[in-house]
Amino acid sequence: MTIDKWLEKSVIFLKQSDTPRLDAEVLLCHVLLKDRAWLLAHPDFLLQGASLRKVDQLLNKRMKAEPIAYIIGSCEFYGREFLVNKDVLVPRPESEAMIYLLKQTFEERRTESENRIIDIGTGSGVLAVTTKLELPSTQVIAIDVDPKCIKLAKKNAQKHKVDIKFLTGDLFSPISDLRYPISDEFSVLANLPYVPNDYQINQAAKHEPKLALFGGNDGLDLYRRLFDQLRGVIATVFTESLPFQHKELQEIAKEAGYEQIDSHDLIQVFKGRYTATLKRAPRQQ
Repeated sequence: MTIDKWLEKSVIFLKQSDTPRLDAEVLLCHVLLKDRAWLLAHPDFLLQGASLRKVDQLLNKRMKAEPIAYIIGSCEFYGREFLVNKDVLVPRPESEAMIYLLKQTFEERRTESENRIIDIGTGSGVLAVTTKLELPSTQVIAIDVDPKCIKLAKKNAQKHKVDIKFLTGDLFSPISDLRYPISDEFSVLANLPYVPNDYQINQAAKHEPKLALFGGNDGLDLYRRLFDQLRGVIATVFTESLPFQHKELQEIAKEAGYEQIDSHDLIQVFKGRYTATLKRAPRQQ
C-alpha cells in the first residue's frame, strides 16, 4: 500500500478526530522516521512488512481516542519536543500562556539574576524545563508528589540539557517543611489538577491519569491547600484553571493574602502582600 492510499484510508477511520489527516501523518512520520515534507514528496512510497504492521497498530490505538502523544511517546510544547507517558497529562497549548506571562513579569523587573522559580505539580516537567531554557539565569525547582512524574521530568531535563533541582513531596511542603534555602521573593508555577469531579471530559482525556486531572467538587481543592501553605510568603503565583473558576480562585488567593495582578485565557497571576517568612509547617499529631 502506498503512503497516499494509506493516508486516504486512515482519514476515513479517524473521522471522530478533529484533525484526522494530521493524526495519520504524525503516526506515519513516527514509524518511518521521516518528516511531513518527506511524506508529501513521496506519495507513491510503498508501505509494507513491519512498517505497515506497526503504523496500522498505532492507527488502531488512535481510533480508540488514545492521545497521539501517548502513542508516539512525545509532544511539542513551546516549540520543543518533550517525552510523555501515561503517568502524566499531555501538555496543553493553553499552558504556554503561563510561560509568556512569566517572561513578561521578568522583563518588567529587568533582571533574571538571583531569581528562583518553583514549578509545583511539575508532571512531565515541561513548564520547569521551558522556564530554564527561556530564563537561563534563574534557579528552577520542580516538585511533584508522584515519583514517576519526577522520573520523567528528569529525563526531559536531561534531554534539553538543563540544570533543575527536583524535589518529591506535596505541593509547597518540600520547601517549607525542609526549610529549603530560597530568596525572600520568588515565583511559583502551579498548573494543578483543576477539573471538577463531575465535569464531562472528552474521550482523549479519559486516557489520562485521573489524579492529575480532577481537583474535587469544584476543582479547586489543591489550590486551596497551596495558597494555605503560601500564607505569609511573598511570591508571584501563576495558576491555571477554567475561566468559570477564576472568580472563586481570586477569593481563595485573597483570603491567603494574595491579589490578582494579571490574567490571560486560563492563566491568573497573583502577588503576595506579606513580608516573606518561610516557616516549618506544623507536624500532624
